[in-house]
Amino acid sequence: MKLKSRMMGAVAGLALSTTATVAMAADEITVAYFTEWPMPFQYAKEMGTYDEVMGVKVNWRAFDTGTAMSAAMASGDVHLSVSQGVPPFVVATSAGQDLQIVDVAVSYADNDNCVVASALEIDKDTTADLAGKKVAVPLGTAAHYGFLRQMDHFGVDLASLEIVNMAPPEGAAAIAQGAVDMFCGWGGSLRRALEHGNVLLTGAEKEALGILVFDVTSAPANFVAENPDLVSKFLKVTADANAMWADPANRDTMLPVIAKDAGMDLDATAATIDTFVFPTVADQLDGKWLGGGAQTFMKGVAQVFVEAGSIPSALESYDNLVNTGPLASASSM
Repeated sequence: MKLKSRMMGAVAGLALSTTATVAMAADEITVAYFTEWPMPFQYAKEMGTYDEVMGVKVNWRAFDTGTAMSAAMASGDVHLSVSQGVPPFVVATSAGQDLQIVDVAVSYADNDNCVVASALEIDKDTTADLAGKKVAVPLGTAAHYGFLRQMDHFGVDLASLEIVNMAPPEGAAAIAQGAVDMFCGWGGSLRRALEHGNVLLTGAEKEALGILVFDVTSAPANFVAENPDLVSKFLKVTADANAMWADPANRDTMLPVIAKDAGMDLDATAATIDTFVFPTVADQLDGKWLGGGAQTFMKGVAQVFVEAGSIPSALESYDNLVNTGPLASASSM
């Protein structure tokens, strides 16, 4: 199995790029986000609210994986990443990239999972039959972490699997074509994969095992240090959009705009976003999330990757990688 060598190569690439500086033009920034990943912030994005409140032009750039977001931030091409998965954040920072978490973007236990091809007729009671099977996994992502934890739970030897690094859209196409036996991913790709297979564990079952699934808004530490007010304003707009979405009266106004920006139809958008939880600012600052829970969780994620041979080592602590200053300031704006 070549999983370890591929993952180590990605980590090495990030380590080499961590010396890049983040340059920001005085009048614009670039923000990374995912397509087919509908969130309330996209309504504010399309309404031009970020540009208006922040007083800068915000350029939006779509990505397929959180690892690609890390690379873009390392090169200075991206200043903020919305909804980056915790595992790719942990992989990057464990390799030495100086990133910080500035908020919890979304929690989604039922929208990130692994799917086994229907023809195999494998479920949680017959996982021993996975030996020898080919699995599409986007390495270094939340889906990768969930895959590792599930395989560990079921006692499936990773060396018995053929693991292929594929972004979710590629993996969904592969399982549809019968080119892989198992898919791991999220969002629209997960929905498409489910047309051809079944999950081993539900979101609730994963959470019961401590497999949390949430994304963050991240940024290079020097960008946050040099632009704290700008970051606070960005988080304020995001929080306001989340609060607007929380009121059912706004759903009919917001959903079509979000769907169009996400590149999805209304039904698919509704089905996806209804599985999401958007914590309030107060909740994010609480102990469950940025008040300590996220830091502890990151340490656990890193340890799983180390034990799997995916990264060489974990940091002593991930406490300093969470910066609640801008979010706290946003709460009083």
